Amino acid sequence: MSTISAASSPRHTTAQRIESEQQALEVARTLAQQFAQGAAQRDRQREAPLEELDAYSGSGLWAITVPREYGGIGASWLTVARLFTVISQADPSLGQLAQNHFGFVDVIARNGNEAHKRELFELILNGARIGNALSEKRNQRDQTQREHVGVFKTLITVLDSKRARVDGTKFYSTGALFADLIPVMATNEVGGVEVAIFDRDTDGLTVINDWSSFGQRTTFSGTVEIDGAILPRSRVLAAEIPGAASPNGAVSQLLQAAIDLGIGEAALADTLDYLRHRARPWVDSGVEKATDDPLTLLRVGRLETQHEAADALLERAALAIQLAEHEGSDASVDKASVAVAKAKIATTEFALEAANRLFELSGTSSTLDEFGYDRHWRNARVHTLHDPVRWKLHLVGNYSLNGTPPNRHAWN
Repeated sequence: MSTISAASSPRHTTAQRIESEQQALEVARTLAQQFAQGAAQRDRQREAPLEELDAYSGSGLWAITVPREYGGIGASWLTVARLFTVISQADPSLGQLAQNHFGFVDVIARNGNEAHKRELFELILNGARIGNALSEKRNQRDQTQREHVGVFKTLITVLDSKRARVDGTKFYSTGALFADLIPVMATNEVGGVEVAIFDRDTDGLTVINDWSSFGQRTTFSGTVEIDGAILPRSRVLAAEIPGAASPNGAVSQLLQAAIDLGIGEAALADTLDYLRHRARPWVDSGVEKATDDPLTLLRVGRLETQHEAADALLERAALAIQLAEHEGSDASVDKASVAVAKAKIATTEFALEAANRLFELSGTSSTLDEFGYDRHWRNARVHTLHDPVRWKLHLVGNYSLNGTPPNRHAWN
């Protein structure tokens, strides 16, 4: 565990401009080939993907959802989902490092005022990366108590007409270690939740590299401590607009599902490669090649079907969010949340199944360190915990059977 000083975080102030959604996907595919090369090594050694992250944000891809009126291309959520899947197939840690950035760009677009948008979107277009200081592990005042993820004990206090102060501790802070801007979710004096967007080098804000999970190792999603950190009130915005039919929660979950799909695709690709070039047929199969083993073909056929189903549901979810944005109604947002829940269920099940079947079909030799295939299962198991699929199933069932609309928050 180590404390990373704010000064050690590089600034990213230049990025190319993406001109179209087609270009965005072409750039993503090119970068993915580069990122895949060292993914297993980075995972094995817990190496920070600094060069890869600089190339990723410097490519202009992190700005594609900036609205057109502020200089971006206002990319569709389908294109964004495809982007996340492509990058996550190559290295899901890099996929996840961008997830909160895109989520908060969406928050700024929906909840920010004109000054917020002009300042922050310009920074993003020039290559600034947004991190995350959202979740808290437990009640900071009473360490014996644990509360659900929607409770924020981090406090924001108005000092005067121009300044505010934030105090608290965050965890699961994906991207904060490598960010230029760190949004902190905090509770104000009247119990409302606001987003305080700090510069990474603000006094009183410290990022601690204490991420020890067995999966998604190189996201470095550790702790952010905010101890009397002060920022301009012009950098504070509402976490949500009361009464607004916002699909921001569905957007967040769409990106999570796209990452899971990418993890599953990587596991499936390595399964097919191993079967074609290394695996032996089982002694009782009566065939000469593993690729002719009838039980292997059955499993591969099922995996391919799960893959196609997950991919199709992800596409439908992205289109449902686009429709909800166009219609702006509560009903359309509810449908988007349900569509994303279905996609999240399918991508979770596919990622876990593909990562597990890799070893069953490939055999004992596939577990050797030289292949690094264990990272697929570890990444799938850890990332699919964002967020509980049992509650996605509950959401879908409750909506279908009882017509109960999904709750509105960042996890739906």
